[in-house]
Amino acid sequence: MRLYLGILLVLASIIFSCQKETANNHSINGLWESLGYGWFLEIKDSSSYSFYDITSISCLPVSTRELKELNGAIALNEDTLSVLMGVITYKCKRAEELPELCTQTLPEKKAKDPLYNFDVFSKTVEEHYAFLELNKINWAKLYAEQRGKLNPESTDAELYLVLEETLEKLNDKHGFLEATTAVEEAVDTILDQEEEEENREEEDLPEYGDFQVAEMVAKHFLQEEMTEDSWLVNWGKVNDDLGFVQLKSMWLHGALDIPKALIEEVGYVDAYVETFHKMYEGDYVQKEVEGIQKTMSKVMKDLSDVEAMIVDVRFNGGGQDAVSIEILNNFVAHPIQFGQQKQVYKDHFTSNLPLLIPGTKDAFTKPVYILTSPQTGSAAETFALASMSMKNGKRIGSPSTGATSTALEKKLPNAWDFAISNEILTDLQGNCYENIGVPVDYDLNYPRERQPFFRSVVNDLEKDKQDILQAIKMLEEK
Repeated sequence: MRLYLGILLVLASIIFSCQKETANNHSINGLWESLGYGWFLEIKDSSSYSFYDITSISCLPVSTRELKELNGAIALNEDTLSVLMGVITYKCKRAEELPELCTQTLPEKKAKDPLYNFDVFSKTVEEHYAFLELNKINWAKLYAEQRGKLNPESTDAELYLVLEETLEKLNDKHGFLEATTAVEEAVDTILDQEEEEENREEEDLPEYGDFQVAEMVAKHFLQEEMTEDSWLVNWGKVNDDLGFVQLKSMWLHGALDIPKALIEEVGYVDAYVETFHKMYEGDYVQKEVEGIQKTMSKVMKDLSDVEAMIVDVRFNGGGQDAVSIEILNNFVAHPIQFGQQKQVYKDHFTSNLPLLIPGTKDAFTKPVYILTSPQTGSAAETFALASMSMKNGKRIGSPSTGATSTALEKKLPNAWDFAISNEILTDLQGNCYENIGVPVDYDLNYPRERQPFFRSVVNDLEKDKQDILQAIKMLEEK
């Protein structure tokens, strides 16, 4: 899962920071079109805004809010808004008018039409998916094949299955689809028998969760346990000279004041998600950063006397890039650029945006060994990629998942949520690691599949530990 910095975060910055006119008398009021994200922003009377999600065949109003509720920072240069958020600068341009579709009311029948929903999904892919060429996708052919599986009478479950299959055929590592509970239950019923047959061969093999394996590994590695008040980060010492930090996730670190009754009703993670969805995106990301800052201050204090450090993100599926960069700040003394990013915009890409680690004066600059695996995903891959620019960083394990783009989240006319990858993230040499994963300096050849990898670790925790210590020794001798 990757929770991206997000359009609404950009939106918050644009709106609040432009409440005053600039020196050259440019007003924020009017229409703004994003470069690369498929949305329009209409600001009225410097007091409210309306946000529209657009394709060439659709315009869906997303929200209308008061400007005073938002905050952020922005630079307005003539008719271009530049928004610095975390490691990325976003841009939008002034527009003369809303697309005509935005002025029309969408009939309820059309909003529920399976063919129209498929076409809006398809236009979003056509206009924003970054990896058609990389994944050798003949989009015209795939579109025709998948649309041919639907008709005006197709059920919601049938539409869901076709859309999900299309995402799989696109090989989009960040693609996802979320419908209503009723629709997903209907889909589960359809798939139950097929899944039972597929899983029958492995029914006698143990199944592990990523957090479960991470805990087992941490307990085996740590000669001295120092973890305090954290279920997402484990730390301590492997021996007197070698520290160990295990990062299970790049999200869930924020103190969100989640209602206890909600946690009891749906569980902590679902309650966390439901709570942050009600927050302004900028406030939520700041809470995540503050949470990891608090934890990492304890980690770095406790391990300040070691000569080297292992940072384990092998079981980390991602989260917020801002969390990854905040963690890396502890290991970088001066600002460094670690990569660049561009987005699909109409029939081309936007210009490259630099990605930076700010650094800190009290950084740990001794050797840092980052453990990665095929289950290291998304924001944890940003962490791994950024480490390639660190003078004191080396990676051990196996290449990461290969889901390096941020997920562009959208809505369908029927109100379902989906996402596709709309960005290309590269290192400073222009190398993209989508699909193949961020490389390592010492490869331990882990199995690429999730459960075989987990079993390979759990079945011999001592071998896992010794393999890593041997890899560190070999890298030290180079």
